[in-house]
Amino acid sequence: MKDLSMHIMDIVQNSVRAKAGNVTLSISLDEQWLTIKVEDDGSGMDKETLEKVTDPFYTSRTTRKVGMGIPLILQNAELTDGNMTLESELGKGTTLIAKFGRTHIDRPPMGDIASTAAMMITGNDGVNLQFEVKKGADEFAISTNEVKEVMGDVDIRLPKVTSFLKEMIEENLKELNIEFD
Repeated sequence: MKDLSMHIMDIVQNSVRAKAGNVTLSISLDEQWLTIKVEDDGSGMDKETLEKVTDPFYTSRTTRKVGMGIPLILQNAELTDGNMTLESELGKGTTLIAKFGRTHIDRPPMGDIASTAAMMITGNDGVNLQFEVKKGADEFAISTNEVKEVMGDVDIRLPKVTSFLKEMIEENLKELNIEFD
């Protein structure tokens, strides 16, 4: 995957496939680390599955024989002197935390995180996605439920809504002086 926003999309889609009703995507920045955390209340994994998911030749999907998402995010984190942890409990959900050396030459670029977040908020019917970005004391957060509340009867899956959210997220990150690359 060419950028971190694509890793994020892949991990969030894992949560959606696990029938999560709530997914929280948190990105935090400090001097040394860029940390991505995805937490869900989906079906979770048993201990045996949890031990296998970092193997690229293991997947729970029947449409292909390999599962590269988690192994690739782990590899990219380790290439930047970072790490990844994965915790899961069957029936309770999963938490993935990936830490990347913020200024490391091998860290993939963030990519278009505003578009990715906007698509995840508007494109996963029945899932409340909470998107949070923190840098020091500065913080921005938005969720599917908040957008639905503000939009009222407007279908949030409309392309106009996704475009509006993308622009709003970009403006808020710019106002807070949060830059990833």
